[in-house]
Amino acid sequence: MKRWTWLGGLGICACAAAGCAGGAGSAVPVVGSAEQVSEQGADPRPRFGAFGMDEDGMDRSVHPGDDFYRFANGRWEETTTIPSDRARYGMFDLLTLEAEEDVQRIILDAAAAGGVAGSNTQMIGDMYAAWMDAETIDARGPDVLRPYLEEVAAAEDAAGLALLMGTLRHQAFYGLWISPDPADPSVHVLRVFQSGLGMPTRDYYLDPSPRFDEYRQAYVAHVARIFSLLGLDRTHERAEGVMALEVALAETHWTRERSRQVTETYNVMTLEELDTLAPALRFPEVLAARGLPEVPRVVVSQPDALEAASRLLLTQAPEVVRDYLVFHFVSGRAAALGSTFDEARFDFFGRVLAGIEEQRPRDRRGTQLVGGSLGHALGQEYVERHFPARSRALMDELVTNLIVAFRGRLEQLPWMDDTTRAEALAKLGTFEARIGYPEVWDSFEGLVVERDDHFGNMMRLAEHGWNDMVARYPLPVDRRRWGWPPQIVNASYNPLMNQITFPAGILQAPFFDPYADAAMNYGAIGAVIGHEIGHGFDDQGRRYDAQGRIRDWWTAETNERFMDAADRLAEQYSAFCPLEGLCVNGRLALGENIGDLGGMQMAYAAYRAHVAATYPEGEAPVVGGFTGDQRFFLAWAQVWRSLYREDALRAQLVNGPHAPGQFRVNGVVRNLDAWYDAFGVTEDHALYLPPDERVRIW
Repeated sequence: MKRWTWLGGLGICACAAAGCAGGAGSAVPVVGSAEQVSEQGADPRPRFGAFGMDEDGMDRSVHPGDDFYRFANGRWEETTTIPSDRARYGMFDLLTLEAEEDVQRIILDAAAAGGVAGSNTQMIGDMYAAWMDAETIDARGPDVLRPYLEEVAAAEDAAGLALLMGTLRHQAFYGLWISPDPADPSVHVLRVFQSGLGMPTRDYYLDPSPRFDEYRQAYVAHVARIFSLLGLDRTHERAEGVMALEVALAETHWTRERSRQVTETYNVMTLEELDTLAPALRFPEVLAARGLPEVPRVVVSQPDALEAASRLLLTQAPEVVRDYLVFHFVSGRAAALGSTFDEARFDFFGRVLAGIEEQRPRDRRGTQLVGGSLGHALGQEYVERHFPARSRALMDELVTNLIVAFRGRLEQLPWMDDTTRAEALAKLGTFEARIGYPEVWDSFEGLVVERDDHFGNMMRLAEHGWNDMVARYPLPVDRRRWGWPPQIVNASYNPLMNQITFPAGILQAPFFDPYADAAMNYGAIGAVIGHEIGHGFDDQGRRYDAQGRIRDWWTAETNERFMDAADRLAEQYSAFCPLEGLCVNGRLALGENIGDLGGMQMAYAAYRAHVAATYPEGEAPVVGGFTGDQRFFLAWAQVWRSLYREDALRAQLVNGPHAPGQFRVNGVVRNLDAWYDAFGVTEDHALYLPPDERVRIW
């Protein structure tokens, strides 16, 4: 199995011993004694190495100025294999798998304990047991589909098909969601957006390159296979019809770059105006059936795409739309229909689109299913078992330090005028950090989970989720709610609430280790904190003010300076081309890359403040041969370790918005003056940028 790592146009300089700084076998000057250890001592020890870093995973034959990512991670790359049931592997995946093991123990305990009907324990245990009962699922097979396929067959015209699309059960050319209103985030609003494709994005239908043509052929074969498993005739002809419909739909869709422009996707309409825009989709009737008979205003993300979808429905033969609905209903629920349907879906979405070699073990898939479905119910026990109060207190301190550091940078930014600066400082002052777990938990009251009905459980779960949103629709927005469960390994920024969220799952080494050297924590979780703060001021987050409202608070002059710097950063990343003919989309990934760059700038400023306050001599001690600044940058590099299968990498480049791990490292550090000083990087090294070409935003 081939492992893929990505160097783009940077090149690697594997220098000979005599040509590297620091002498034989090392590209970094070794300073201090090998016996030096971190201040925290050896008991308890950091998870990685003597001070929180995997020194064995480095490749010291590479100068950091030529490829900093490989310098930090080269040996790890050479000795690590992507698990056969995964599309990629890195630090996020490592922690996700470990959190999954913790969650699985909670699930197994619940399954053994039983519990009162409707309790978290009962729902967790029975949902898992129903999934694990593969024999019953196989025995029932597609029989459970009969009433849903019959209702599709009964829809004779565009009007009937539009009403079916509007149900929770069936695929539609659009999506519906309820969220805070960007004009007034204290109230909810209904949002309508483009949808309806079976493959990930419009690019999979429209990109003319050979590999995407192979995806399209494989998709047609997958659709035909589903039809064959249902016992239908003319399977290939039907599949070609579904494909032609989805190609036509893809042609109407906005690009991902355009769809992330918050000012373009905020289009307010009355329900009557929406009905006039897309009459064939029958929104008034659909929303009434969905429990929303009175909707005073709707936010439409891509108006012309909805308008085109309405016309498309009228021009398609009803039998083609029926085939489309049948395929999506069945493929989307394949795992609940037995092993033959399940394997068919995996063959396309797993093997073809992601390059995965085999399905995950059934118990792990069950753990993932229950964790995703009943995440908050599980999360309460997860926090009790796996999130110590010490971690929350230390994170509070780190967040405070990062905000202080960013405030200091904002106060001195030379390109920002005082009017805009005052607004930016006001916004920073309203940031709310949420750490570990939510103050209030999602309720699953009324959800019926049965131990012998996996298909029914999934259908009822979808209905419960929608009804929960509808119940909140007329109420004020509750800022205490979390969209994520605490065991997830991720972090987020919500511009409507001006909140940064760090679930317990990510607060583990190497991102956060309470026993690691301070430089490691500032370079890892500190930069992640800074990244999320930075999203409030990236190319889209900056469109929201301190109250989370869409409002332009930038003066024309400062806006022009920001856009100049952002454009140059986008150009830098667009030059990274890990696959032939396919590069990082610097525009699509711009928000994340601004977040990374700003996050590192904030974290470094906070780390230097920590050093100044902690060490009278002005520098942290050398540990393991690395200065404090070197450890800071190496921490960032090691948390973005990642290996990709080729198809998974292609999907990441096309779908965005994150650049692959190597570029999240090399693309950032080459813009930071302190990195050049820390590692002695000069114009002779591949990553070198002249000072006037280094992008400085936050």
